[in-house]
Parts: sequence; C-alpha cells; structure tokens
Amino acid sequence: MLRIGLLTSAAAIAGLGLAAPAAADEGMWTFDGFPAAKMRAEYGWAPDQAWLDRVQGAAVRLTGGCSASFVSNSGLILTNHHCIASCLFDNSSDANDYLDRGFISDRREMELKCPGQQAEVVTKITDVTSDVKGAFGNFTGEALTKARDAKIAEIEKANCTDLATTRCQVVTLFGGGQYKLYTYRKYSDVRLVWAPEDRAATFGGDPDNFNFPRYSMDASFLRAYENGKPISTPNHLKWNPRPPKEGEVTFVVGNPGSTSRLWTGSQIAFEREVRLPTTLATMSELRGRLIRAMDESPQHEREGLDTLNGIENSLKVYIGRTKALNDPAFTGQLAANETALKTQSANNPAVGDPWTTVDGAVAEYRKLYLPARFLQPSSDLYGYAQTLVYAAQERDKPNGERLPGFTDSALPLTEKRLLDERPIYPWLDELTLEWSLSKAREYLGADDPDTKLLLGKASPEGLAKSLVEGSKLADPAVRKALWDGGMKAVRASDDPMIVYALRLADRQRELKKATDAAYSGPLAIAGSQLADARFAAYGDTLYPDATFTLRISYGKVAGWTERGNQVPYQTTMGGTFDRATGNAPYDVAPAFAARKNRIDPAATYDFVTTNDIIGGNSGSPVIDRAGTVIGAAFDGNIHSLGGNYGYDGTLNRTVVVSTDAVQEALEKIYPAPALVKELAAK
Repeated sequence: MLRIGLLTSAAAIAGLGLAAPAAADEGMWTFDGFPAAKMRAEYGWAPDQAWLDRVQGAAVRLTGGCSASFVSNSGLILTNHHCIASCLFDNSSDANDYLDRGFISDRREMELKCPGQQAEVVTKITDVTSDVKGAFGNFTGEALTKARDAKIAEIEKANCTDLATTRCQVVTLFGGGQYKLYTYRKYSDVRLVWAPEDRAATFGGDPDNFNFPRYSMDASFLRAYENGKPISTPNHLKWNPRPPKEGEVTFVVGNPGSTSRLWTGSQIAFEREVRLPTTLATMSELRGRLIRAMDESPQHEREGLDTLNGIENSLKVYIGRTKALNDPAFTGQLAANETALKTQSANNPAVGDPWTTVDGAVAEYRKLYLPARFLQPSSDLYGYAQTLVYAAQERDKPNGERLPGFTDSALPLTEKRLLDERPIYPWLDELTLEWSLSKAREYLGADDPDTKLLLGKASPEGLAKSLVEGSKLADPAVRKALWDGGMKAVRASDDPMIVYALRLADRQRELKKATDAAYSGPLAIAGSQLADARFAAYGDTLYPDATFTLRISYGKVAGWTERGNQVPYQTTMGGTFDRATGNAPYDVAPAFAARKNRIDPAATYDFVTTNDIIGGNSGSPVIDRAGTVIGAAFDGNIHSLGGNYGYDGTLNRTVVVSTDAVQEALEKIYPAPALVKELAAK
C-alpha cells in the first residue's frame, strides 16, 4: 500500500536528482510545466496539450489522501481498495463486514456513502507568485507568515465564490519559490460501488507490502453524486482491459503527497536524528498495544483492522526512510549535490546565503518539535473537539486572520469531515488517546509544564478513560449543534472532551506562534532563495517537491535486476494459487478459491513501471500513449522507500494492478454485470 513513500540502497545514488536536472523518468511534474521536449528526446514522442488537457480533466483527487480517475460518463471513479477501506469499514457492522467480504452494488440506489470523502478535479492552475511574495514586504518571522497566509486567504476567497461546487487552494512550490492557485470542481457526495474482499487486496499482507512480485486486487470503484444523482462526466478516461506490453510508455497521473528532495543538509539531519526515531519508537508501541487489544475479541479484531493496516504500512515506510538516511553513501551523495549547488550559487548576489538561514531555523525548531508534537493528543473524539474549538474561535475573525483550514475556502471541507456520520469505537479511541498521553509524558518528562497541562494530576489511563466515556461527540447531531452554536455553545458545553480541547488551545496556539517566528517565517524567505539558486544553476525545467496536488510522471513498463537476477515486469492471476500457502497472509480470498476454475490463469495481475511516484499517488490511473487506462498504481517496490529523498530509475518501480485482472474480477470473481456494461460503453 503506497500511502507514504521513499530510497534505501547505495546503488540508488547514481540517479539522485536533489537540486539537479531530472534524470530519465524522474519527476512528478505539474501539468503546467510538463517537460514535453525532455520526454520527446528520451522516448521519441510526448503528449500534446490536447492530450494533457483531456487527462487533467479526468484526474480525481480524493480528500482522504488518494488519487483516482473518472472511467465512465456517469461519474464512475477508479481507485485502490486500500483508499476506500475506511469507507467499507465505516459502513460495516458485526453482522455485515464489508471490509472482510467486499461490496457489490447491483443498483445505484444501493451505493454506499463514504463519510468524509470528497472528489476534486483541477479546472485551472494560476501562477500567483508575485501576489503572494508581494505581501511579504519587510516582514520577518511570525509577521511574515501572517501576511502570507492573509494574502493566500484573500486570493482563495476572491477566486472561489461558489463554495458549494468549487474549492480554491494556493499551493506552495519549491519551498516558497512559487505559489500556484489550484481551482477545483468538487463533489462532496462520493459513494462506494464495488470492492473485492479484503484478502484479495491484501494477499501477502505486510511481508509483501512494498515488494514484488505481487498478487493484489488493490482496486475499487466509487461514484460521484450531486443533488442526489450521479454526475455527468463526458470527459472520462477510456477503460482498456488489456495486459501491459513490456517497454511501452506509461503515465501516472495523480496527487503525490509529500517529498523532501529539495531539503538542505540540516533539514535531513533533523529528520534522521529527531523525527524518524521518535516516530518509529512511538508507532511501534502503538502497533503492539493495538494487536494486544484486537486479540481480546473478534469484535475488537474487526474494529481495529483498518487502523492496524495503516499503522503497519506507515511503519514500513518510516523504517525504509531511516535506512536510507543512515546509509553513508546515500547521504554523502545528498551532501555532494548540495555542495555543488552552493558552489554554483557562490557568485550570485541575488541568492544570498539561505543555507545559514535554514540551519538557524532548524536549530530553533529542534527546541519546539517535541512540545508541538505531543501537545496534539491522538483520538477521533479529541480531533472533533479540537476542530469545534478552533472553528468557533477562528470564525469570529476576519477571513485573512484565520488559521489555515478555517478560512472561507477551507471551511466547507472542514465542516463535512466534522459532521459526516461514521462509527467511533470507544475502546479504540481510548487506546490511542492513552498511548499518546503516555508518550507525551515519556518524551517531555513528568515535571514538564506541557505534561502537567496535558495530564494535571491524572494518569494517561485514567484521563483517557474519563474523557472518552464522558464525551457525546460520537453523535453527529451533538457536533452539529456545537458547530452551529459557535463560541457561545462551545464555551457553555460540559462535554469533557470540549473542555479538554479548550484547556489545550492557548498553549497550542502559543507553540504555533513560536514555530512561525523561528521556523516557518525564515524558511519562507530561504525557500524562495533556494529556488532561485536552482533555477539559476539548472534552468527552469525542474519539478517541485510533491504537495498532494495534481502531477504527471512518465516512464515505461519494465522489470529490474535484483542481485543478478531479472525481476519480471508482471505477475499472472494463476500465480496467486502457486504463491498461496493456506496460512495468513498467504491465504487465498474465499471468492478466488471458489472460482479458481473460471479465472484465466494467464491474465496479467500486477505489473511494474519506472514511473516516479510517492504516497498520495495510490489509486492514480496508469495511462498508455493512447490515453486509455491500463491499471491503477497502488504501491512501490522496496527500493522506492527512499523516493522521499531521491529517485533511481534502475531500481525504483511503481506497482500497478492491471485492468486485465480487474476485468476478470468484475466478470468472474465478484460479478458486476452492470458495471462491466458501463465500463464498455462508448
């Protein structure tokens, strides 16, 4: 499951592109900056603007953190199974476990709403760099971040007056070198259409995650609705249920979440020395606590599965990142690339010395990181409470003075996520809250003022229990009343979770203010200078770090050489049964086992390409030269676990579920004749 991404091997160094022009197949390119000339030189062909426009209009961003695409004229959306697992989970019960058994809608009126989900399509990209930077003036620190955020809020509000159907988002690129306004057509009613059994998508479990060969049906279908009816999407991608061809060109179009390829040495050091070790240690303990609790009952096992899958996937990613940043050859090349850029920028007075600025900002951030991290308790109920408190406080302010997430352009999605109905399991919420409070005490110390603010005289166990058991925020009607009632209702509330969120809010704001002054503000200026240095040294044919906004990468279908052996570019459906052992996680999904004789064993199941992707690209359509969909990206191989910091085309691979396999599933394993007909329609 590709939720976050990254590079581990010293052999991967040759292709690293930190600060340098992109190597072959490297790059998560913006649609307004696609390197057609570069691709044409490498492949002898590149898409024209009409091709790019068609694809952009069919690409979908799912606000749950994934990518997708329209594949019919009636709002049908292709994405990954792991991208909609929470929707299956939220619609399940002990009597009807959709996550375990899968879901097939025979009729559209049976399609299930996905809580908190929104589908978004980019309709316009506008460069607003001069407007945003023009607001900086002579400001520094916190004053600069306030001026910047106010200008961004102003731009977003001015360009999106119909908040029911549009969303505007100003995106920071190149660390502050550019600012782009992305305008989206949004659809806030997203429903589940079809999903296979969980074991079909997770065959091989954690051992096979970020590995290849793979045998995973990590595909599902959603549908976008508006005013209670499926939307019309004439500009959709053609479904093409065929096997891939070795060496053919492929494009991955989606929303890669976040990369750190343009970071400086001090930022990399902070990641290696502080953030990653803290994350690995605390998350490993959470995994252990959760597994123990899930063993208590079948009900706990079902209710904790989606959370456990996410934790295990993230742990594998962070372990890969840690290995990458502890590889001296790997980090040595990162340092060499940075030195080369410094040398080329030494005689450019316009650049100045942003590296010293970043070093100082990171040094200050080291003092703030642990308090800022641990003063954010982990709990769904607490998350609701914090949102209600912050929304009440922020909505009383002018739009330009509000925190990000609470401006006029952002409020509709914030409200949707807050009010959509979904199940809350008290034992699970109590477990995560207790864990986060205990880790705060451990890392900050029992005598730290922030620990005392978090706990008072209570224990993590006692406080978590009393907060969760006493709160009524699991009821969306209670949340709506507090949302509608604003600050007066919030202050009058005796819900213990609301009272607790109010208790922490002032200190959280104080820490944000300090971080803006010491870290975010200086980085806004330094980031712009570093971008100028790169443009001056290497030209403007560069791609920015990922920002969970629409990107396109190009590559080809290809295996790779592993320890002297050639790894094939594809697997087949029949290979599933050869790999099966009968023991979890290599137990074949029941529907697969029952219909083994109907499945074409030679049908391509999963395949790999050289496309450059990262977490957030999950569900991205894999598109051929003709602009048709031949798969959905769902993972990377183990070598891609350093892709957060660099890319190597000889080893990094995108793992794709083939439309050839999905068609087999739709026709023979999880029959959905209406869906098959819809996909085949002209």
